[in-house]
Amino acid sequence: MKTRSVIKNFFWRFGERCGAQLVTFAVSIVLARILAPEDYGTIALITVFTNIMQVFVDSGLGTALIQKKDADDLDFSSVFYFNFAVCLVLYSMMFFVAPLIAAFYNDASLTPLVRVISLTIVISGVKGIQQAYVSRNMLFKRFFYATIGGTVFSAFLGIGLAYAGLGVWALVAQQLSNSIIDTLILWLTVKWRPKKMFSWKRLKGLLSFGWKLLASSLLDTVYGNLRSLVIGKMYSSADLAYYNQGEKFPVVIVSNINSSINSVLLPAMASEQEDHTRIKAMTRRAIKTSTFVMAPLMMGLAFCAEPIVRLGLTEKWLPCVTFLRIFCISYLFYPIHTANLNAINAMGRSDLFLKLEIAKKIVGMTLLLSTMWFGVMAMAYSLLVSSVTSQIINSWPNRKLLNYRYWDQLKDILPSIAIAIFMGYCVNLVGLLHLSDAATLLIQIPMGAVIYIGASAALHLESYEYLMGMIRPVLKKLQESKGNKK
Repeated sequence: MKTRSVIKNFFWRFGERCGAQLVTFAVSIVLARILAPEDYGTIALITVFTNIMQVFVDSGLGTALIQKKDADDLDFSSVFYFNFAVCLVLYSMMFFVAPLIAAFYNDASLTPLVRVISLTIVISGVKGIQQAYVSRNMLFKRFFYATIGGTVFSAFLGIGLAYAGLGVWALVAQQLSNSIIDTLILWLTVKWRPKKMFSWKRLKGLLSFGWKLLASSLLDTVYGNLRSLVIGKMYSSADLAYYNQGEKFPVVIVSNINSSINSVLLPAMASEQEDHTRIKAMTRRAIKTSTFVMAPLMMGLAFCAEPIVRLGLTEKWLPCVTFLRIFCISYLFYPIHTANLNAINAMGRSDLFLKLEIAKKIVGMTLLLSTMWFGVMAMAYSLLVSSVTSQIINSWPNRKLLNYRYWDQLKDILPSIAIAIFMGYCVNLVGLLHLSDAATLLIQIPMGAVIYIGASAALHLESYEYLMGMIRPVLKKLQESKGNKK
């Protein structure tokens, strides 16, 4: 697979994620001003369960379809019908256990909320294989149209219902409508349709690869939502809202970069799965480049957290600032997680993937059980420790598979992180001027960009020069096209 094609599709995917997240982010700010923290906490209680159900929607089969070299219509159709049947069963389960979930939290109002928002599971059954088809065939422009369309429509609907006084139901309608419109656009723009064919033999072959990924995803999702479950049960919905809101800001950045890398890198690596030298080069490039982009954003957000929250969400959300900073540091090392796991998947080593997830979750659960008695903040710090430990575990197999040790990976990312930290300390000094929040940010943001880019250029940072080498030809073509039009 040509590098130019990979880069082009990365930018389509990145543009899709950025566009969606920017709209979502703007909407969340508006909704956070209208709705109470408790409304967000209520939705967070429910999504603990729907997120776990969503793991079974894919069953690891989407990744199996992308990874399989000779996947055809029989494979895709078999997976489509199987997944849709699974989704119907899962929704039925959620419908009947909704009163039990409400009883667990001692809140009867949760029953109808669970039943309605769980409809996203059925919708995912229609969309999932279309997404795998798009990823396998590198048609990421389709993702762009579908995601942006769903996000924009749901944004207007959610804000309208919030202003109408519907409270938590505005958030439910936003999530559900986003899923419906996204699926509808993807279905209309992607030509593939399930054929009237099914093969248990093909399905079993894909499940032999996918079940390990399913188990891994299930472990990861249960673990990732366990903190929300504990906070919601042991503390208050407001505490949960502050915790989740603190995570929301850095997730806007991390999910954009990580999902873009995942979508493009896995099929690109899978096409070179026999060439470990090539996979190592791709893994190294992904780690270095994504860290170069992510580090200044994470550090900038951490150092500017207070004025951002106060200006964007109002002072009622200030308790989330400390959580925000903790998550920024935790997510700073996610490129190591993402790239290493993609390399393992591309080589067909889903067995290793599962073993890694088990090891990470043992560590994480130990930390969670040790800290949950000491408050929400202690749980947040345990997540930071768990993140550092997990990146070491994820990188361990590639020490032998790719001859790419964890220490080598750290050496690749530390220059970007060091410059980002320096930038953060510099922009933090602006706070000493005691200006308004808006004025402070207007100075900090461009100042941070100039410092980071300037320092990268002055030090001839390899990732900076690589990205500039990719961007310059594009800018040159744009200038030439403008000149021709004149």
